[in-house]
Amino acid sequence: MSADSNVFIERLWRSVKYEEIYLKAYESVGQARQSIANYLTWYNQQRPHSSLSDKTPDEAYFAMLPAMKTAA
Repeated sequence: MSADSNVFIERLWRSVKYEEIYLKAYESVGQARQSIANYLTWYNQQRPHSSLSDKTPDEAYFAMLPAMKTAA
């Protein structure tokens, strides 16, 4: 994994901590897992990211798939 990859992972976990985990008082591990899973789904499918030209991660990823297939 490159240093650039680490930056993205660190940003993701910072968002998870400050936008989800630190704001909630989970009743159980199961509730925490479900709530974090819901957050990650929202983060990838609905939350626009300025670093992705206000696209969601899913939009950015799936938009580049055709280009990756033709390059292979």
